[in-house]
Amino acid sequence: MIRLGKAGLLAAILLSACSSLPTRAKHDLIGMGRADLIACAGVPDNREPLPDGEVLEWRQDQQVQGPLTIKTPLSFEMDLGGHGTCHMVARLKTGRVSQVEYTGPSATLAGPYAACRSLVLACEKRAMLHNS
Repeated sequence: MIRLGKAGLLAAILLSACSSLPTRAKHDLIGMGRADLIACAGVPDNREPLPDGEVLEWRQDQQVQGPLTIKTPLSFEMDLGGHGTCHMVARLKTGRVSQVEYTGPSATLAGPYAACRSLVLACEKRAMLHNS
């Protein structure tokens, strides 16, 4: 049986929160209006009109580093957390979000969508306020 100390348990909770936020946002942002989405996510980097709506894309291309890097005095460095980027893609129909997906190598030690957290944090908070 593995025993986690208080610090280990806190770290596990924080890591799961980083990766679960984008996963929750994929569901919580459904139905959000276009103006509200842009207000919380910012101006999209790309827009593609479709016959029944549009697709908006936000790009977070700066590498997000995983939470565990080991450095030694002899300039040896080992990253166990991975690096990631994220592109958030939202499909809108009749001015409302109908689908949210993430692309890019976004996996870090904190989870498969951890690099996407910064793209959806404000929108997830906004969605939670409106759903309360």
